[in-house]
Amino acid sequence: MRPFRFLVLATVLALGSCKQKPAYHDVFNDPILFSKTVKQLNNVVMQNNFPPIIASRNYTYATIAAYEVMALGDGRFQSLAGQIKHLPAIPKQDTANVNFGYATMLAFCKVGEAVTFPEGSMQDYVKELDSIATANGMTDEMKKASKQLADSVGNHILRWSKKDNYAQTRTAEKYHITEEEGRWVPTPPQYQQALEPHWNEIRPMVMDSADQFRTPPPPAFNMKDKNSKYYQEVMKVKIARDSLTKEQQHIAEFWDDLGTRMIVEGHVMFMAKKFSPPGHWMNIVGIASQTAKADFGTTVCAYAKTAIAGFDAFIQCWDEKFRSNCVRPETVINKYIDPNWAPYLQTPPFPEYTCGHSTVSASCAEALTSVYGDHMAYTDTSELEFGIANRSFESFRAAAIENNWARFYGGIHFHNSCLVSTEYGTKVGDLVVDRLKMKK
Repeated sequence: MRPFRFLVLATVLALGSCKQKPAYHDVFNDPILFSKTVKQLNNVVMQNNFPPIIASRNYTYATIAAYEVMALGDGRFQSLAGQIKHLPAIPKQDTANVNFGYATMLAFCKVGEAVTFPEGSMQDYVKELDSIATANGMTDEMKKASKQLADSVGNHILRWSKKDNYAQTRTAEKYHITEEEGRWVPTPPQYQQALEPHWNEIRPMVMDSADQFRTPPPPAFNMKDKNSKYYQEVMKVKIARDSLTKEQQHIAEFWDDLGTRMIVEGHVMFMAKKFSPPGHWMNIVGIASQTAKADFGTTVCAYAKTAIAGFDAFIQCWDEKFRSNCVRPETVINKYIDPNWAPYLQTPPFPEYTCGHSTVSASCAEALTSVYGDHMAYTDTSELEFGIANRSFESFRAAAIENNWARFYGGIHFHNSCLVSTEYGTKVGDLVVDRLKMKK
């Protein structure tokens, strides 16, 4: 009897052991989970007050790292090495036993955390991914191999990122404020110093140089001649702001994306946080990918291409901003027309011409259109978490055009600036689409 009882006990223990180690089920080849991963970085960027220009850098390096890992495991895609500025070939990798979906997300988190702060900002989420892997039966060997690949590729991207001149611009000379008419000066309520006046010194991803797409000069400052182009542009802003409809207010609020906004209520001041333009477009990529029912590789590709387009668009725009150094509508109207006038949105702290959001939106729209087509209707739910109702669009280009009006309705840009910005943002996006051969 004893041998039989021992055999039964051993069988029960063996069955129990099998229940503790379920058969492996791959849940990481999931585009929705990757979008959730990008959203984690989006939250870190927002909570730590990264301005939109730097935020674009954060998303770009993280999505490139993710793309390079994904491309190693998906034969439909090819590396960006040699296609974007100075990115050397990824060293030969040992991909045996790797889960490429898991490694893609780990590489994104590694690089995303490294180019933001504080240290460890993505670690809780990395632990969550590890728990998901364990719960779905991923072996320790597969975890180890995936982490090693993510670290190797991530470190390669980080070494390359450090040569983009970002560190050098941290100590560059600040913007020089003068009383010259028509020249930008800080605006209320923070009267903040101009952000990133040397961003045109950052290495582009695809453009040959920051001034490859040099815009025409803005209308000459002229508040003496009421028939001048400049005076008319000023009055258009004032009249539009003073007669906004509810729909126009919604459009302005939906595309506000200031990042951090100073709220002043009596003697109390506090900061409100939202996504910046590149963060908003990262959300749109996720929404579009889910709407299109895109697979994992296509989704990762869409994020990287859109981030790259936005990155170069900011460089192109900032090159012009600090060449023309144009004053904001708020400053002009307060000085020459109505000292009590205020824009509907809060004026961001950098020169007016050209419009950053319009440039970036047009560029990102071209990148996304190249992936999902020009008839991708979608509903943008990005702003719900800030209490702002959804908006629906027939295409990405239609969204970029609405953004034009948003900056004008908000009273922070002349409409001419927005129109020029869309034209030149489209040129940047077209270049990215033309030069990047991501899918074989």
